[in-house]
Amino acid sequence: QVRLVESGGGLVQAGGSLTLSCAASGIIYSIGSMGWYRQAPGIQRELVASLASVGSADYVDSVQGRFTISRDNAKKTVYLQMNSLKPDDTAVYYCKVEARDSWRAPMRSYWGQGTQVTVSS
Repeated sequence: QVRLVESGGGLVQAGGSLTLSCAASGIIYSIGSMGWYRQAPGIQRELVASLASVGSADYVDSVQGRFTISRDNAKKTVYLQMNSLKPDDTAVYYCKVEARDSWRAPMRSYWGQGTQVTVSS
C-alpha cells in the first residue's frame, strides 16, 4: 500500500507564494507520473500540473508561467511551487501518484488527503 502525505498549504495574500510537497511511502517498486489537482467548492476537480518519470511537465493554462512542478525521485516526493498566487487559485490541492508495488503489478493511482490553499485579495 502506498501512502501520500501532503504539506505546505495555507493562507496567503494575492501575489504571494506557497510550495506544496507530497511524499510517498510504503511498499513502492517504481513511481510513474506525479501530479497535482485542485478542487474549489462547487467546481469539478481539475489537473493543475503533471510530471512523468521521464519527460516534460504539463500545466493547465491558468497556472502556466506561475506554477512549477518538480520531483525528487530519491525522496519519492513531488513539489508544486506556486508564485503570483491569485484568489482564483483558492482550492483544496491533491497530489496524485502512479506507482506499482512490485515488478509484476500494474501501475495504480494513489491520492493524497488534500491540503487547503486560500489566497486572499
